[in-house]
Formats: sequence, C-alpha cells, structure tokens
Amino acid sequence: MTQETVTNGTEALFTREGMPPVKEMIPCALQHVLASFAGIITPAVIMAGVYGFNSQQSTDIIQVALILSAIDTALQAFAPFRRIGGGLPIVMGVSFAFLPALQAMGASGFSFGALLGGEIVGGAVAVLFGLAYSKIKWLFPPVVTGTVIFSIGVSLYPTAVKYMAGGMGTPLWGTPQAWCVALITFAVVFALANFGKGTLKLGSVFFGMIVGMIVSIPFGMIDFSSVATAQVFALPKLMPYALEFDPEVCITLAVVFPMVAIQVIGDVSAACLGSIDRMPTERELSGAIVSQGLTSMVGGLLGGLPTSALGQNVGIICSNKVVNKWVFVIIAAVFAIAGLFPQLSAVLSAIPQPVIGGATVGVFGTITMNGVRMFTREGLTQRTTTIVGTSVVFGLGIWMASGCLAGEGMPTWVSTVIGSNAVTPTAIMAIVLNLILPQTPVVAQHIDAAKDAAVDLVLPESKK
Repeated sequence: MTQETVTNGTEALFTREGMPPVKEMIPCALQHVLASFAGIITPAVIMAGVYGFNSQQSTDIIQVALILSAIDTALQAFAPFRRIGGGLPIVMGVSFAFLPALQAMGASGFSFGALLGGEIVGGAVAVLFGLAYSKIKWLFPPVVTGTVIFSIGVSLYPTAVKYMAGGMGTPLWGTPQAWCVALITFAVVFALANFGKGTLKLGSVFFGMIVGMIVSIPFGMIDFSSVATAQVFALPKLMPYALEFDPEVCITLAVVFPMVAIQVIGDVSAACLGSIDRMPTERELSGAIVSQGLTSMVGGLLGGLPTSALGQNVGIICSNKVVNKWVFVIIAAVFAIAGLFPQLSAVLSAIPQPVIGGATVGVFGTITMNGVRMFTREGLTQRTTTIVGTSVVFGLGIWMASGCLAGEGMPTWVSTVIGSNAVTPTAIMAIVLNLILPQTPVVAQHIDAAKDAAVDLVLPESKK
C-alpha cells in the first residue's frame, strides 16, 4: 500500500485514510449494499434449490453468504498481518463466479458436503496462488489483465438486462411494468451521476434504487411477507454438513479457484485504475487473493459458498471514485448485521430485480471501458489487438454457444471449468497468446506511433 496524506471532510472520501462525514459515508456505503445484496444471496438461493434445502437450511446458507461477504470485505479494507487483504477499495462477496461449476457438480449427484470439502481445497490453492504471486506475476501484464477485465464487463451485460426485464422465470419477465421501473431507476441514476452535485452525485446508485423501489410499489413488486417469519437473531453453525473430500470435486475446484483469482486480479486492477488512477502493487494483489482464499476456506467450514470480487461494485467505485476504507467498513458491517439479524436481510432481499438492473447497467459499461483503458496503456499494436481480439472471441464465443464443450466424449470438467463462463477461456487464451507472441520492441512501437501521427498531420494537408 502506498502512503498518502490523511485528510478529513468530504475530500477524505476520495482517499484511503481520514474520516469523512458520516452523513456522506452512509449513502456511499448503502448503494454498494443495495447493488450487491441480491447478487450475494442469489447464488445461495440457487444452490439451496439444487439440493432441495428446507426453509431453515436455505436461511442458513443465505446467512453465511452475508457473513462471509462481511469478513472478506473487511479483510480487504484493513489488510491485517501484511499478507491478508489488499488494503484496497473493493467489495467482496459470494458471487456468480463459482455458480456454474457448483451447479454442475450438484446436478451430477455430489453431496453438499463434498462441495464444501472441495471449497476448502480450492481456497487453499487460492492462498498458495496469492502467496506465490510475485513469482508468477509476469503471466499477467496489462494486456492480459485488461482483456480479462473487458470480458468481465461484457459478460455482466446479460445479467443487468435480465434483472431489468424482471428476472427470467418470474411473472415479471419481459413485462412493461418491469421495464418501466428499470428505466426510471436508470434515468435517476444517470441524471444524478452526471448532473448531480455533492451527496446526490456520490450516492447516485443508492438514491436511484430508492426511487425505483417507490415506483415499483404500485406494481406490487415488493413483498415483505418473509420478514415476519424470519428469525430475529441467529449465529452461523460450525460444520453443519459432514465434510467430504471427493477427488473429482476437489480437482475441479482446485482448477476453478485460480481462474477466479485471475478475475479478482482484474477486478482489483480495474477498481484501482478507475478510482485512484494507478495499478495495484504486487503485495496488494497477493493479499487480495490470499484473503479471498482464506474466506472461502472458512465458508467451507460454515456451510457457505466461496467469495470473489463483485463486478457491479467495481463499476460503482470507478464511477464515484469513493475509496475511503471506512466506507467499506460500513459496507462490511451492514453485511454482518444482515447475516446475524435475518429479518434485516429479508427486508433487503425484497428489492425488485428491475430496480437492481436499472441501477447497475451503467456501471458494467464502466468496467468494460476500464479493461480497454488497461490493455491500451502500451499502445494498440498488432500484438495487442491479436491477443485481445482472439481471446475475447474464444471467451465470449464459447460462453454464448452454450454446451459447445459438453458433447459426447468431452470430459465433464472441461465444460464445467471452461465452458460455463466467458472469463476463464478468455484468461487462458490471453495468457497463452501473450507467451507465444513475440514482444513488440519499444523502438518499433515508437516508430509505429510516429507514423500514425505523421499520417494524421499530413493527410488533411494533402486534401487541400
């Protein structure tokens, strides 16, 4: 972490240290909570459905998801013990990154205890990956990391649109009511972010979601019935399921975790570049990955799902530039309180999907453009365009052509690990191409740039 001058007042929102006014920190923190809450609990709800959990088991897995999100976010904010946490502005939480692999293993008949055992093994692999980052960082230059960030942003677009349309499989899906609420929410966020001032500008996503929720009430989109049946207070249980260490599950997750670690590198890099205008240091990236791995190992012991960086929150960080660590402590505190007091989590989980989609669709575009900004740092050479273009074609193409790696004779893990998302094949291809394509000499880059500049200057004159 770099040293910086400690300031107070509103200016402290844009520095890691210092104490901003509480009245300005709270909206900045709550917009992160509202933007991420549904994304954190949804993977837990989906996995509860895969395994046919009863209401108590479903509540437990949601509770642990929130507590793990609080732990990882707090570790990233404070970075204790030097090697744990990045000390950077990032929101961590149970995310969709692992969901395709976990769903596939659940559908294949593996017990939930086997998934938890594999999660512990995968988390340990992530810790080793983080500790060894200084030895392997040469695999992740800006062209690779930027390409991964670009694919993260683009792959989030369908998520935002599905939320805006009401959520697939729900009665709201594709209805005028859903789109009305989503577009009004988007319009408020857009207006406040671009034309607002002070707290309204910084909390644009939060205030947009508040307006969206109010608009959704006449359409009957908000249901608080689950609040009455939720427990007032509950602690997570240690090892609620018998752990199993099935070789196939452990190997699969041992492969998936490093791929998600690359995504964490991309998200953390995007957050730093977009908010404090620098790339994270080697130690910061190492600590971020170690924290993610350790938190996931704890998740295996508590019966929860693994954590990762939350892409939608990266977009918010890049949009409002708020990086003060106490804002992220408030975020972690709200996650923890919601996890320990299920009635509060029931209130937050009632946010309609069109509101979430309308509030976050714009920030996903910010993530994508941060990827472009990163891989063009050294110039848009032929080598760069080849690596980026080819990697994205393979990554997005495989992801969009659902089942293209699941044919007869193809190992199940190939489809689970590589074919279930856009980020993994993009990352693999970018790393491989970066290794085999010769580096463009610096002198040649300057010559190419000079030629381009000369063409820009000469052509207008030649047309006269």
